Amino acid sequence: MDSRIGARSLAAALGGWRTRTPTYEALADGIRLLCLDNRVAAHTALPAERELAVTLGLSRATVAAAYRSLRESGHIESTRGSGSITLPQVRRGAGRVFNDGGGIDLQQASPAAWPGLAGIIADVGADAASLVGRPGYDIVGSSELRIAIADRYTARGIPTAPDEILVTNGGQHAIHLVTAALLGPGTTALLETPTYPHATDAIKETGARVTGTPVTVDHGWDLDRAVQTFRRARPTLAYVMPSFQNPTGRSMTALDAATFRAAADAVGATLVIDETTSELSIDGRQPEELDFGPQAVRIGSLGKTVWGGLRVGWVRADRVLIRRLVASRPRRDLGTAEFEQAVATRLLRMMPEILPQRAELLGQGRDAAVAALRQSFPAWTVPVPLGGVSLWVGLDAPLSGSLVLAARREGVLLSAGPRFSVDGGYEAHLRVPFTAPPEQIRDAVAVLSRLWPEVSGRPAAPAVDESEAVAAIV
Repeated sequence: MDSRIGARSLAAALGGWRTRTPTYEALADGIRLLCLDNRVAAHTALPAERELAVTLGLSRATVAAAYRSLRESGHIESTRGSGSITLPQVRRGAGRVFNDGGGIDLQQASPAAWPGLAGIIADVGADAASLVGRPGYDIVGSSELRIAIADRYTARGIPTAPDEILVTNGGQHAIHLVTAALLGPGTTALLETPTYPHATDAIKETGARVTGTPVTVDHGWDLDRAVQTFRRARPTLAYVMPSFQNPTGRSMTALDAATFRAAADAVGATLVIDETTSELSIDGRQPEELDFGPQAVRIGSLGKTVWGGLRVGWVRADRVLIRRLVASRPRRDLGTAEFEQAVATRLLRMMPEILPQRAELLGQGRDAAVAALRQSFPAWTVPVPLGGVSLWVGLDAPLSGSLVLAARREGVLLSAGPRFSVDGGYEAHLRVPFTAPPEQIRDAVAVLSRLWPEVSGRPAAPAVDESEAVAAIV
């Protein structure tokens, strides 16, 4: 057993779990979703039946029935003396389509590889003799790749030297390195909410407290709330995705950026700017370049723009922090593969060719998702983001978790709204990535359309004419 979750903490994580009858199955579903989303990690001890019953205001028999259902579905095991322990959840497949061809995975918001990638890999492989004579990995990053990354920042108006760049094993690795260096027990991190859930996980691993400031599809960042939260919480670090934010798709304005910068400066907080989706404009309207100040830490990667399987990311920061990250890195890994760095160096020179293809691919997926959802769910709020990888859809009932679990049983994997929350809520939201091929997106929406009346207890709404749904995409 690695950890334990108390009854009050579990109750807070469950949120609005009473979404179906019988009550014990609603509770079991709520815990299943926490396990599937990794909000409750494997090998975590759940509260004793009596303790959880008191906290939730239920009978012990109801909690016992919920735990029995979880044992039967393979989510927990119960042993005398150890209580009930969560079990690892094995995914049915990998990527967007299950290996057995029997379902669609829309949990991973990563597009298919750029079509020219295989050719670049082959070209680098042909020159492998120049690589295999060296150790094969590099803890700082090759000078060629760091120069290429620094040049791209400089071209954006952010003067950068190669020694202000650290190459990492993808964007997620960069987030872990930065948060582990800057945070620890007794510190606080401010995040947007909703936000990228793996960033929240990385921050919580440091022992830091987390606090959220809201961002919405319609209104963007609540600047008044943000300033108040900075003043009240006095965070050490603030993590934001200012361009095509995940999951809302919103982008900051110059006023938004200036407000966050001033609020962070006032309390001495470090702004960590996640730019992994910043180049994924769909309609040719690239977000404006934003000034977060010279001390802002910027994180980027090729995971969304080229391929998720190319594990190359980077941190752009001042030299002092870069040296600190390099010194701490061996505790996690020994460096980034030189072969992948050589591939990345060539790709960065080709971004003017790569990005238009990504825009076309993502545009097709976005338009298919918007049209299908608006046709099947006229009462839902379906936005049309200008870029990014997903839709942040507003449901007409707070049943996101129940819908996700029902869809999983039918072979469609999605992430419920609460997975993206910092401090609870979003049961009336669903993230729908549009990175899969359009036909798979339409098939997934068809499954949701068939399940929603059962989940919500409402008759199916009359579908909107397809031509009207398509015409609504602007």
